[in-house]
Amino acid sequence: MSATTTPVDASDTPVDASETDTAPAPAHRLRRFARPAAALLSGFVLYLSFPPRPLWWLAPPAFALLGWALRGRRLRAGFGLGYLAGLGFLLPLLVWTGEEVGPVPWLALAAVEALFVAAAGLGIAAVSRLPWWPFFAAGVWILAEGARARVPFGGFPWGKIAFGQADGLFLPLAAVGGTPLLGFAVALCGFGLYEAARLARARRALGASGGPATAPGASTPGAPAAASGTATPGTFSAASDASASGATAAGASAPDAPDGTPPATDAAPPRTATDAETGTGGAPSRTGAVPRGPLVAAALAVLVPVTGALAALPLVDDSAEDGTATVAAIQGNVPRLGLDFNAQRRAVLDNHAARTRELAQAVEEKREPQPDFVLWPENSSDIDPYANADAADVIDEAVRAIGAPTVIGAVVAPETGKLRNTLIQWEPGRGPVATYDKRHVQPFGEYIPMRPLVRIFNSNVDRVSRDFGPGNKIGVFDLAGTKVGLATCYEAAFDWAVRDTVTHGAQLITVPSNNATFGRSEMTYQQLAMSRVRAVEHSRAVVVPVTSGVSAIIRPDGEVVAQTRMFTPDVLVEEVPLRSSQTPATRMGTLPEALLAALAAAGLGWSALRSVRARRTRTQ
Repeated sequence: MSATTTPVDASDTPVDASETDTAPAPAHRLRRFARPAAALLSGFVLYLSFPPRPLWWLAPPAFALLGWALRGRRLRAGFGLGYLAGLGFLLPLLVWTGEEVGPVPWLALAAVEALFVAAAGLGIAAVSRLPWWPFFAAGVWILAEGARARVPFGGFPWGKIAFGQADGLFLPLAAVGGTPLLGFAVALCGFGLYEAARLARARRALGASGGPATAPGASTPGAPAAASGTATPGTFSAASDASASGATAAGASAPDAPDGTPPATDAAPPRTATDAETGTGGAPSRTGAVPRGPLVAAALAVLVPVTGALAALPLVDDSAEDGTATVAAIQGNVPRLGLDFNAQRRAVLDNHAARTRELAQAVEEKREPQPDFVLWPENSSDIDPYANADAADVIDEAVRAIGAPTVIGAVVAPETGKLRNTLIQWEPGRGPVATYDKRHVQPFGEYIPMRPLVRIFNSNVDRVSRDFGPGNKIGVFDLAGTKVGLATCYEAAFDWAVRDTVTHGAQLITVPSNNATFGRSEMTYQQLAMSRVRAVEHSRAVVVPVTSGVSAIIRPDGEVVAQTRMFTPDVLVEEVPLRSSQTPATRMGTLPEALLAALAAAGLGWSALRSVRARRTRTQ
């Protein structure tokens, strides 16, 4: 009796190798954990690429490993593997969120945010069998990052791949297309590395097996394929592929075919070649050679990001287009670490005022240059100077002493309504003349959504007894003739919050912050890396004054020229370049992200269409 074969589209759901595994049970069980372990490990390696470690180069290998785990998987498996990768990445990255409030908020945040990585895993699995799949897969990752940066509660973009690349080769791409393009380049390079390795393995397997698999439509003389394990028309031989990779039926199941699908075995029905097997997916063609298309795609996936980064180097410019400004950043320190850092609110204010007066003394003695303006951190005065005359007097005295406009971070408490996290421009002899209210207040930190529900899991929510409300005006202060853009702490993670200040004329950016509640964790270094990326993205110097450190002054090329230690009082004074030109990233805004999202949508749509066509073919 002759067997009738059914055409299979390359986008069809693959048969899991474990379903046809003939290896002994113990080896079979170990193989089942290979991809989950790889997914978890890829996430952890990605975490290791983030500051304070200078291991940015680990990010592409992390994506290569993730590509191996996801390529050719079912959609459900892709979601699960993606979730494991998300946990491996976000659990260690965000451990600082539980520094003072216990593990429940940390675990809950990581578990929710990992769902976005899980969705990316599903999407990558879906597009992984398309030609040029590394490009679509990298687009899917950026699409998931974009969603994570917007929902829920306004989003949480912490951990965007771009923020781990402040020391990296790809950093100049931030000036071209912002953090989305930078992250896309890293992911694309990683997926391209995996694809290149996969094709190299396929080529070695061909050489070891002594020739190509039987071409579609050809016959295998002298042996019934299904009974002997020899390749049927349009299929690969499991025996030859296993022998090529060193696997045997006694020790392990045959590896996946080069297109990511499990090989045929004695128990598997014959089928015709998939698109991937006939050339478009990178498996041997009729001639037995790995076709050019996938080789070109793999090469370009690696070379395009590297070449693009090198080509973008001229955009990284720290020249002084509009002259220079001498800026001072004050780090007054706090009386204690943790959630109770502001229990002695007057002590925090006095610390910053004292450091400012000390700077004034150093200027008078010619030990420091006279600053054009001075920047205090977020929450440097948790006492409302509008409502408390004594606090206003302390600030005014310090500002008069230094003789320069000073930005004060204050908590403003109106008689009714919500609190305001406010930056105040304080002029010597004039007092407060302008304010900026933080526009993106932090959920579960500055305000508590769903307070009654959250209280069930953690009573610390009641430490925030009165919610903060967001402002609605873009922050740009004119400080002694210099236009300074304002992004308060958490806002540095959001593309729009920083870009808005530059498009409204900022020649320099400041990110006043308060990290005292996160102790000596990695959080402050992760946040500092964001500011370094923003410096290159918008070609602006960035000054980061922090209550307890790490404070820093960053040039437009991302170089940190001055930096403090954590939980020590200090003052930084530096001359920085002022710039007014706009990078392509600044001018284009969200366009690069939208184009990458469209690339992802095109890949997902193409994959869905191929699956529909394959199902129709099977039912005919």
